[in-house]
Amino acid sequence: MLQSEPKIAWRDVVRFIDQLNHDIRNHLNAIELQSAFLGEIVEPPEAKSEVLRLREMTGEMGAHLQRLSNSLARIQPRTMQYLAREFVEDLRARLANSQPGQLAEMEWKISLGEEGFAIDPQLVQEAFEELIANAFWHGRGKGPLVFEARDAGAAIEFVLREPKIKFEGTTENWGAQPLAKLRRGHYALGLHRARSIFEAHHGSLQAQFDPAASILTTTVALPRADR
Repeated sequence: MLQSEPKIAWRDVVRFIDQLNHDIRNHLNAIELQSAFLGEIVEPPEAKSEVLRLREMTGEMGAHLQRLSNSLARIQPRTMQYLAREFVEDLRARLANSQPGQLAEMEWKISLGEEGFAIDPQLVQEAFEELIANAFWHGRGKGPLVFEARDAGAAIEFVLREPKIKFEGTTENWGAQPLAKLRRGHYALGLHRARSIFEAHHGSLQAQFDPAASILTTTVALPRADR
């Protein structure tokens, strides 16, 4: 008789990863201190350069673990009233700093006036930045990424259309399955965090793939708060 796999709540997984992360970073800090001491007592230049490289490696690993912790952090929005069109302008300014090459390959279709919503702008910008980065990283096809923002009555809709070389899997429960696809340095947590950010603002994230056109369309709806 096969033993059944344990069913573990996601909150327990997060607690485990946080604790493991904390423990590993403590060890990395000890290595960093020891490396700093070695750098002071070794004499040959070659040895000093190797010790410096060791410190850089531990620093990189510590930064990676910090990013992992951030991706699992509890989302607690501090909302403020924001005009949707101003939000899009600020998002474009952020992308100009973080992803200037990608921004040049995007097409923007903005049909907004005085529509507003209540959001934590830093969190929501982070979520959209993740969606846009994913669009460039995963199977991108030829043609621009199209970002559309429009009034949808009770909500403001943001639509990202991305051409794909190929698309595997399903768009059902898009972003709701963390750790589903693992590769070096990536754990399917970015999209999950983006979805969680939108849901923390009482919004939604949905995706649909058109195999005939080979276009993946991602739609984010955030409720209006100006009525």
